[in-house]
Amino acid sequence: MGTEAETGIESPDGAANPIDTDYEIGQDNFKTEIGPFGLDVHNPVFLISGLSIVAFVFLTLAFQESVGPMFNDLRGWLTSSLDWFFLSAANVFVLLCLFLIVSPLGRVRLGGADAKPDYSYSGWFAMLFAAGMGIGLMFYGVSEPISHFSSSFGGTALGENGMRTDWAPLGGAVGDADAAFDLGMAATIFHWGLHPWAIYATVALALALFSFNKGLPLTMRSVFYPIFGERVWGWTGHVIDILAVFATLFGLATSLGFGAEQANAGLDFLFGIPVTDGSKVVLIIAITGVALISVLAGLDAGVKRLSEINMVLAAVLLLFVILVGPTMDIIKGFFTSLVAYVEYLPALSNPIGREDANFSQGWTSFYWAWWISWSPFVGMFIARVSRGRTVREFITCVLIIPSLVCVLWMTAFGGTAVHMVTEGVTAIAEAGLPIKLFTMLEQLPLHEITSFLGIILVIVFFVTSSDSGSLVIDTITAGGKVDAPVPQRIFWCTFEGLVAIALLLGGGLGALQAMAVSTGFPFAIILLMACYSIIQGLRSEPKAVGAGAQATNSED
Repeated sequence: MGTEAETGIESPDGAANPIDTDYEIGQDNFKTEIGPFGLDVHNPVFLISGLSIVAFVFLTLAFQESVGPMFNDLRGWLTSSLDWFFLSAANVFVLLCLFLIVSPLGRVRLGGADAKPDYSYSGWFAMLFAAGMGIGLMFYGVSEPISHFSSSFGGTALGENGMRTDWAPLGGAVGDADAAFDLGMAATIFHWGLHPWAIYATVALALALFSFNKGLPLTMRSVFYPIFGERVWGWTGHVIDILAVFATLFGLATSLGFGAEQANAGLDFLFGIPVTDGSKVVLIIAITGVALISVLAGLDAGVKRLSEINMVLAAVLLLFVILVGPTMDIIKGFFTSLVAYVEYLPALSNPIGREDANFSQGWTSFYWAWWISWSPFVGMFIARVSRGRTVREFITCVLIIPSLVCVLWMTAFGGTAVHMVTEGVTAIAEAGLPIKLFTMLEQLPLHEITSFLGIILVIVFFVTSSDSGSLVIDTITAGGKVDAPVPQRIFWCTFEGLVAIALLLGGGLGALQAMAVSTGFPFAIILLMACYSIIQGLRSEPKAVGAGAQATNSED
C-alpha cells in the first residue's frame, strides 16, 4: 500500500486486519511540477471532476436567466418524487448507528487496537460541530421553529383538489399555542438531531475503518472493497469518487450560499449595506480569500483553531440569549421539546402515506438530501480527526452530543423567537429567512453587539466549512493521499466559492437547494450500499480489550 511517509496515512497501531491488495495509494496519480508548485492528482477523478465543475460554473453564469426556473423545477420534482426514498434511507442510517452502539462491534478501535486519539475531547467536539452544520444553525435557528410553530398553529387547509396546501407538520395543532410549540420544536429537532448526524457518522465510520484499520486510501471507493473487490481501483471506484466530489462541492456551495445571504442581510440590518447580488459576490470572494489563508495554515493551525474560536463565540451568543431571553421558558422548553421529539419521531420519520406533503417534501426531503450531499465532506473530515476512538465512543459522541447541542440551540433561539411572537412581536414572523435571527436579537439588549457577533459567526463558519471542504475534495481527487500539495487545495477552495457565486446568480436559494438535492440522490444509493460494507469490515476486526481504557486524550 505504500509507506506512511508516502501516503500521509498512519499504519494501524496494534491488532488490526488490513486488506491485502497490490494497489498502492497514489499509483494512478499524475505528478508534475509547475514552476514552484507541485501537482499530485488522481488522473480520471481530478480531470473529470475539475472540468465538469469549470463547465458548470461557465454555463450557469452564461445562461443565468434560463437556468433559474430549471433549478427550481428540478428541486420540486426530486423532493416530491423521491421523498419516500430520502426518508427511508435516513431511517436506515439511524438504525445502523444505534445497532453499532449496543453491538459487540462497537468495541473495535479506529486505527488499530492500541491506537490513541489525536485530539482532546474539547478540540474534537469543536471540529465535529463547526464542520457539521454551523452555517445551517445560524440560518435556520430562528426561522425554522417560527415557521413550524406558525404553520402548526394555523392548522391544515385543503385545496380544490382535496390535497393539503398548508405547511404544518403532521396534523398541525390549530389554535393551541402550547401544542403548536411542541410540534414545531419536535419537527425542528427532527431535522437537526439524530437523523443528520447518523448520516454523517455512517460516512465517517466507513472512511475511518477502511483507511485506518484496513490500510486503504482515504476515499469513498475504499469503503466498497467488500462489495466490488479489486474493481474499486478501476472505473467502478472512479465513478464513486467523482460522485463524492460532486456531492461535496454542491452541498458545500449550498451552505456557503446560505451563509452569504445571511451575512449580507446582517450587514444591511446593521450598517445599511444593500442586499444585492454584487454584495453577495464580494462577500463570497472575501470570505473565500480568508479560507485560502486558513488552507495555507494547515489542519491544526487553521481549521482546528478557527473551530475552537467559533465554538467560544457561539457559546457566548447562546449563553447571552439564554440569560437575557425568557430563561425559564428556554430551560423548560429544552426538556419538553425533547419529550415532544421522542413522541412525534415515529410519525415524522414515516416515509409512506403522509398527508403533510409540503412539510415532508419541502422540508424533510430537502434536508435529508442536503445532509447526504454534505456527508462525504463532513464524514471525511470527522474521520480525519477521529483516529483512536472506539466505534462505540465514536458513534455515541458524533450522534448524541451534537444532537443535544442542536436541541439547546434551537430551543434557545427558536423558543425565544416564538415567545416574542406570542407576546405580540410580529416583526420576527414577517421578516425574511436570512434576517429573522437579527430581527429576534433586535428585541434583546445590546442587539448591535450580538448582531455583529452573529455576522462574525456566520463568516467564520463559512471559512471553516470552505477550508475543511477543500481539504476533503483534494484528498478524494488525490487518490486518497492526505498530504497532497497545497496548490490543489487552493484550486478547490477557489472553485467552491465560484460555484456558490454561480448558483446564487443563476437562481438564488432555489438553485442552491436544487443542486444539493440532485447530488444527494445518487449518493444516498451509495451510502446504503456502504452500510453493508461497514458491517462486513467491522466483523473482521479484532475487538479492543477494555474499549474505554485507552480513550485517553492526547495533547492538542
